[in-house]
Amino acid sequence: QVQLVESGGGLVQPGGSLRVSCVASGFSLEEGYAIGWFRQAPGKEREGVSCISSSGGRFYADTVKGRFTVSAENAKKTMYLQMNNLQSGDTALYTCASRPRAWCGSDWDVPRNYNYWGQGTQVTVSS
Repeated sequence: QVQLVESGGGLVQPGGSLRVSCVASGFSLEEGYAIGWFRQAPGKEREGVSCISSSGGRFYADTVKGRFTVSAENAKKTMYLQMNNLQSGDTALYTCASRPRAWCGSDWDVPRNYNYWGQGTQVTVSS
């Protein structure tokens, strides 16, 4: 059974940085993967933040381009989202999700295209 577990969230001041992690189990990354990062703030819809795939694709929402970097460490079955220059608008619950194919695609930011989800890790940006 596929499981995704996020960690690394917390409270950070505006302009600060955080790295959140997503550990996958129940499947081998060597078989191919596409992992998306999403976030949801209170009262707002879930938003696609980034996607990384074993085929080398990396995608970012316009709101985070140049500030966030997605990466993967296959040996540890872990995906990372490095977040720099965080702003109050980045405050949200960050969740990783697995797509049932090995590439992100142009529709990488559509939540219904992912079939396994983690529980999320809270990121709060506040002074």
